[in-house]
Amino acid sequence: MAKLFGFSIEDTEPLSQDVVSPVAPNNEDGSDYYMSSGFFGQYVDIEGIYKTEFDLIRRYREMSLHPECDSAIEDIVNEAIVSDSNDSPVELDLDHLNASDGIKKKIRNEFKYILDLLDFDKKAHEIYRNWYIDGKIYYHKVIDVKNPQEGIQDLRYIDAMKMRYVRKQKQKEGDKYKVPNRLVNENPMEYDFPEIDEYFIYNPKLSYPSGNITSVGSNAGIKMTKDSIAYATSGLVDRSKGITLSYLNKAIKSLNQLRMIEDSLVIYRLSRAPERRIFYIDVGNLPKVKAEQYLRDVMMRYRNKLVYDASTGEIRDDKKYMAMLEDFWLPRREGGRGTEISTLPGGQNLGEITDIEYFKKKLYRSLNVPPSRMDGEGGFNLGRSSEILRDEVKFSKFVGRLRKRFSGLFIDMLRTQCLLKNIVTTEDWEAMSEHIQFDFLYDNHFTELKEAELMIERLCLLATVEPYVGKYFSQDYVRRKVLRQTDEEILEQDKIIKKEIKDGTIPDPAEMQIDPATGQPIAGGDLGAPVMEPEVNGAATEVNAATAELDANIAKPKGGEI
Repeated sequence: MAKLFGFSIEDTEPLSQDVVSPVAPNNEDGSDYYMSSGFFGQYVDIEGIYKTEFDLIRRYREMSLHPECDSAIEDIVNEAIVSDSNDSPVELDLDHLNASDGIKKKIRNEFKYILDLLDFDKKAHEIYRNWYIDGKIYYHKVIDVKNPQEGIQDLRYIDAMKMRYVRKQKQKEGDKYKVPNRLVNENPMEYDFPEIDEYFIYNPKLSYPSGNITSVGSNAGIKMTKDSIAYATSGLVDRSKGITLSYLNKAIKSLNQLRMIEDSLVIYRLSRAPERRIFYIDVGNLPKVKAEQYLRDVMMRYRNKLVYDASTGEIRDDKKYMAMLEDFWLPRREGGRGTEISTLPGGQNLGEITDIEYFKKKLYRSLNVPPSRMDGEGGFNLGRSSEILRDEVKFSKFVGRLRKRFSGLFIDMLRTQCLLKNIVTTEDWEAMSEHIQFDFLYDNHFTELKEAELMIERLCLLATVEPYVGKYFSQDYVRRKVLRQTDEEILEQDKIIKKEIKDGTIPDPAEMQIDPATGQPIAGGDLGAPVMEPEVNGAATEVNAATAELDANIAKPKGGEI
């Protein structure tokens, strides 16, 4: 194979030659490896719905223009990408990363640089929407070939219809006529296992509309290395056909059904809504030809002359148009009841749209959007989280999975940037990448309600357990089991409490007095000597005086006493 366009980041420690397997490396794109140049990106569709991935992506984009489908997509994108005037839609979370502060600072700076290249603060909504609709997204990582240590210079978006991911068996010198996977001996370890090449083919001309991608057509375009392309997929794979699907795929049937039901409803309304009249015209004993002419004259005299043009929305006075909604004119011979006009009633069930509502809810469910959000139905309850619909809980989890999947795009870009700038090595990155998280800005009210309610329940339980602390429970047990604090939170809170006590922000518990009756701290600290009640009468005065004299005699030491 000719040299690929782009750059590659090689592993410093490749797998040993003794590490062999008859199974090809796993992938998440649904693309199996191909023994030769062969077909790729296509399959045979028996039902004739679509032939290639091009047709599938084109269908997804057509679906996104439908009002109901667009509304559901906007709900998902708005929930996943929250725009704020002050905060970025996504931030880097390195709290669980075991690395020095200097390394963390460099990684954060590089991530901010990547967001600036993507212009993510302004274009986050469009980027996420394109990924969700197409089921995949591609970016070309442009670098300075002469100075790769400067990192990524530009990130350029690539249309998903112009890019194909290929996994092919690597051809070696002299293997042109060699039978692949030849078993040399009975020893399975000497089996000739294939090596897989992975690369992308970029074709800016979209020259595969027919889907007949032959071995010649598969080589058309520019072959690009895997490391030079940053991409993220939906994670939905049709293994039987070997393609990556979008989350819109299962909504294809529901949307088509909704469209047909709406169109049939319009046709029914137009044909059955008006009341039509039947004119019975008495033609006497006129011959057939003259009777027809007489009927035609009467009809032209009294017929409706106004015509509605649906293309322009205009009403024209034109007699040459004959519509199916016009009146009926029937001749009646002599001996009948003479000229008569009767009325045909219109449709009686024109207000029934139950089927429309059913298929609309089915469309929303197929897109994992709660039907309660349809047209603002039911609103949103800001009460207790127990009153929130279960659909909202499922929707929140679904959006979280989408965010995790989309974060693969940032991981890929950040990996390339850190390796090119020699911030970390390949081995270090493999160990660090598992602890790098991306914190998306949240705007889901349900999550806030749930957290607030959980905190209230824990504090109520804490108040119940408080009398038993020191008797049956330790403070450490209460903090871990009741308040559900982690080790990091315990250490952090202890540190902050000590600092606030030192600063005087909160009083020192060791110096606070406890009320023996209630067991609660007494505000204000030392209250001084108790205040005596005022004298009520003379008897009380005499008793008080006698008591005071007795106390003085007791307290006064006698002569010679020490």
